[in-house]
Amino acid sequence: MPDLDDAIEQFLAHLRVERGLARNTLRAYGTDLAQFAAFLVEQGKRRADEASPELVNQFMLDRLDRGESTRTLARKLVSIRRLYRFLAQERMVVADPTATIDSPPIRRTLPVVLSESEVERLLSAPGTDTAEGLRDRTMLEVLYATGLRVSELVGLRLRNLDLTVGLIRTMGKGSKERLVPLTDPAISLLSTYLSQVRPSLLAKAGGRGATDALFVTRRGRPMTRQGFWKNLKRYALVAGIRTEVSPHKLRHSFATHLLEHGADLRSVQELLGHSDISTTQIYTHVTRERLKRIHRTYHPRG
Repeated sequence: MPDLDDAIEQFLAHLRVERGLARNTLRAYGTDLAQFAAFLVEQGKRRADEASPELVNQFMLDRLDRGESTRTLARKLVSIRRLYRFLAQERMVVADPTATIDSPPIRRTLPVVLSESEVERLLSAPGTDTAEGLRDRTMLEVLYATGLRVSELVGLRLRNLDLTVGLIRTMGKGSKERLVPLTDPAISLLSTYLSQVRPSLLAKAGGRGATDALFVTRRGRPMTRQGFWKNLKRYALVAGIRTEVSPHKLRHSFATHLLEHGADLRSVQELLGHSDISTTQIYTHVTRERLKRIHRTYHPRG
């Protein structure tokens, strides 16, 4: 029977090579399983087949005692369960110690979204009289027009863009490719950015920073997630938005506003790149809650 550390390495290699999972997802699996392996070692167990349902439960209780949330515990159980399903398929173990264990109940919080007026103020916050300002205005417009994840936005390459038909081709989680339409304002800004701004930003780098990244810094390098997040927070302050603003909040707003204006759930699911429609359904709850608040606020007997 395999050593648990070796089994985990084989599993992670399988996820990386055959399943094509994103780096951050792989890191989360690796962290969860390393904690589980360390716990088993403390119990004198080193082989993959020495894990029992009782030990898995003890591990979960140990993490709970450390202050971890039920959402985090549920994720760790998924990591362990997927490991043992893989090991069973590869005939490395006979029994799955997670088979009889239920996931802890999770209280799912509704995503917080910006109002349409707040989005308009945010999109108008970057000044367009500088190269960096027009680039940032373009990035914000594209983000809200498409609902991309921030990693997808900064990962765009020139070849991913087709302004003639108004589409962006992006690679989402699990290396799943999807096409997302652009709005007219986004197309207009991208045209100006590509013809005037991007060349000037690359020229400032003296040609040394040449890259095929769509969005670049003044040093001619690809824009990073951290750099864009920092800019976004600055523009939120300029726009007078008091709540915390993140790239993912714009993604939530994109989905919610589409549904509020009559889009069907399946279309929103496809635009967001969700593999399971249950993930998208949370936005229907958001729209219902907003309607309730509006009703309570404006109904004479609310």
